[in-house]
Amino acid sequence: MDVMEKALLMLEKYPLCDHCLGRQFALLGYNIENDTRGKALKLSLTLQANAFYSSKQDEGTRRLKVLATNGFSPEAQTTLKHLKKRVSKKSHPQACFLCEGKFQLVEELVQKALVALAPFEYFTFLVGVEVPVTVEEREDEFKAEFEVSDGESMRHEFGRVLGKALAERNGKEVEYKKPDIVVVINPFTEHVRLQVNPLFIAGRYRKLVRDIPQSKWFCSSCRGRGCAKCGGTGKMYPESVEELISKPLLAAAGGEKSSFHASGREDIDARMLGSGRPFVLEISKPKKRFLDLKQLEGEVNAGATGKVEVSRLRFANKELVRRLKKGESAQKEYRVLVEFENPVSEDDLHLLEEKLTDASVKQQTPLRVLHRRADLTREKYIYKVKVKKVSPNRAELEIRCQGGLYVKELVSGDEGRTTPSVTDLLGNRAKPLKLDVLNVIVDDE
Repeated sequence: MDVMEKALLMLEKYPLCDHCLGRQFALLGYNIENDTRGKALKLSLTLQANAFYSSKQDEGTRRLKVLATNGFSPEAQTTLKHLKKRVSKKSHPQACFLCEGKFQLVEELVQKALVALAPFEYFTFLVGVEVPVTVEEREDEFKAEFEVSDGESMRHEFGRVLGKALAERNGKEVEYKKPDIVVVINPFTEHVRLQVNPLFIAGRYRKLVRDIPQSKWFCSSCRGRGCAKCGGTGKMYPESVEELISKPLLAAAGGEKSSFHASGREDIDARMLGSGRPFVLEISKPKKRFLDLKQLEGEVNAGATGKVEVSRLRFANKELVRRLKKGESAQKEYRVLVEFENPVSEDDLHLLEEKLTDASVKQQTPLRVLHRRADLTREKYIYKVKVKKVSPNRAELEIRCQGGLYVKELVSGDEGRTTPSVTDLLGNRAKPLKLDVLNVIVDDE
């Protein structure tokens, strides 16, 4: 059966608009929209029917009436009028059997999408289409009945047509993999909703003071609701690195909320110095994306003067978050001030350098974090240790090691849960007084 015969059979049984007829032959021909394809089929059938009229009047008239009614063809209607053949108005169907005439609403749906998009800044977008299950099932049954093998789905055509029309109106680029906004349109309910994808801002932070946590700690008594213990704040600490950084950026982007992702974390009583720790701030449903990050960098640093400092702010993506999480075990450099129970000699300090450089350390989950972490034994590697004596009972250790090493426990031994340790190697009880992170060695570009 050729294309023309199949198209006529479809129209004889069902009313079909240009889009829905042309879509059944979508893979035939190149760079032709389905409505153009459908209109061309109907026009060709009209010419054939008119030719039939000369030799087979009844058949020609019948075909023209099919095209005029089920095909909604103005050319067939005009031809019948010219031939002085009437078609009862009662025989005219109200809408297309497959799409119910919804392709006529494209401009209206595009206008609704533009209104929904108006409050948002975005570089790229994508149109997603929701089609009722009953409509998809009807189309599947139709394709099976006529053995359609060169067609495309209604959902796919709606997405292409709406996306093209919207791009012409908003001047934005269609992006299939990682769009800023997805416009989800249901042509049958005429509902438009937006899926606003997050904005990712990467950078590095330095924590210049102690006793500020990296992330917000909810009050252990009220779990964030506010009580007498936390003074109604719902927090254990008044501020955090996350809050000092995220508040100005969240406000500038007009987002709903933010999530702070970093390559590891330092203890609350440790500083983060050097070039800083890599982080990514994920802002959900941002209204603004055209941000001046250099200016915002200055605003964050001005608001957190003497506490937290950010640098190298730049736009990023979800992939960088994954890399930072995987990079938690990257190399880290620390400086720790250690106090010994008894005085230490230069020989003791040389021994520490010798025994801890290029050493593997086994650490059972420290007692201080056992309440929130599984009790496991982890093995971490120390690449280099340098020791400097600062007083008879104190020394400063600089340590370059695999990320995830508990440095405080490396000093104290944690009641034998970390081996080897400074305490065990010297037989002299040692405790960390001050800890600083000097460097986080990870590729965050």
